[in-house]
Amino acid sequence: MNALSPTLTNRSLVDIDRDHLIHSVTSFRGHEQHGAIVLESGDGMWLTDAEGNRILDAFAGLWCVNVGYGQESIVEAAAAQMRKLPYATGYFHFASEPAIRLAGELTAAAPSGLDHVFFTQGGSDAVDSAIRYIVHYWNAAGKPSKKHFIALEWGYHGSSSLGAGLTALGNFHRNFDLPRPWQHHIASPYPYRHPQGDDDAAVIASTVAALEAKVAELGADNVAAFCCEPIQGSGGVIVPPRGWLKALREACTRLGILMLVDEVITGFGRTGPLFACEEEGVSPDFMTTAKGLTAGYIPMGAMFMADHVYQTIADAAPAALPIGHGQTYSGHPVAAAVGLEVLRLYREGGLLENGRKTGERFAWHMERIRAHPLVGDVRYRGLLGAIELTPDKATKAIFDASLDIGGRLSKLTYANGVIVRCFGNAVLGFAPALCCTLEEMDMIFERVERSLDQLLDQPDIRALVV
Repeated sequence: MNALSPTLTNRSLVDIDRDHLIHSVTSFRGHEQHGAIVLESGDGMWLTDAEGNRILDAFAGLWCVNVGYGQESIVEAAAAQMRKLPYATGYFHFASEPAIRLAGELTAAAPSGLDHVFFTQGGSDAVDSAIRYIVHYWNAAGKPSKKHFIALEWGYHGSSSLGAGLTALGNFHRNFDLPRPWQHHIASPYPYRHPQGDDDAAVIASTVAALEAKVAELGADNVAAFCCEPIQGSGGVIVPPRGWLKALREACTRLGILMLVDEVITGFGRTGPLFACEEEGVSPDFMTTAKGLTAGYIPMGAMFMADHVYQTIADAAPAALPIGHGQTYSGHPVAAAVGLEVLRLYREGGLLENGRKTGERFAWHMERIRAHPLVGDVRYRGLLGAIELTPDKATKAIFDASLDIGGRLSKLTYANGVIVRCFGNAVLGFAPALCCTLEEMDMIFERVERSLDQLLDQPDIRALVV
């Protein structure tokens, strides 16, 4: 096959994409009709597509470009490591300095007790690794019947063969024969649509009660772990009340099951602190991260393991017997070098502090836009949030799926020069980079509000709004 011509037009790229590239979580036929939006370059909060349009990215790529585009120090760190040592295996007792240093930095910053880390290529395989090690742990602990996992409705835990079953979104189950018989779900702490959503204590108590009931139904001797996100991302940025995560940590301990906290989206400053667990003083048995770990500049994830779990696994087998879980690219030295530089930018580069400051402006705008005729709910923490639309604020009615509110808003927002996540259930998700300025935050909401006004002006939508 001949090399691609450097003079390929955007049309040529779209045609090749349509014919050959399979996209994530996309209708095959739908994408063929839609065609790709080819992105060409990025700088700070801004993207430029192949047609020359300059777009304000309010979603940080896919919740991940936390430091913004075009950070030269990250490029330099990757290039320097590539020249020095582009690859080092973690098998056969080998290691590289960047991976070792990153493991030390991360475990020092993680919640107390999470003293061990296994590096992956992303969030899905970090969750997959956690599931495998949880199963191994209970076998090593002499409790082989503990095989069942409990997660939340609307939760997302990746799209691996194991993690996609813990995910509780229909697109990830349909025709994949998921969830598995050992994967279970309880109701989400979804305040806007909870019967007692105006009572934080009641929302918290309902999740604890649901977990206790599910464990009782399955039998405590059969349940391995409870898995949750501190904030449910791909389910529509569902923000539980403060104190919810701590109450679930206490419940897991009381019930004798492990707790896996999935911080793939919330980690690395997205909600304010480096990890969302910090805010409630929670130390889970396992924690998964990715996205902000390398800010999307290169693939990498991390699975944190509590010391008590590590010691149980380590003591259960002879020293010469390998524990059969590994990945070719685990602890990749270039990815680790990028992770170290991204971590430095969060701290020394002032990004964590800027994120907290800009988060205040974000909150102000979210509360202000609550008055819009289409807005039923706003929810947020740090620089992570969502707007949920409804045709009737009093009843919280849901738009019929046939109206394709998400699809309409995707077109409107992009045409207005801003990228947000337009979920199919009429929810707009936000995750701007931590480098976002106050002026850029104002621009995000000016463009989003214009898009909402344009949606409201469409006759079939206007006719529905009470």
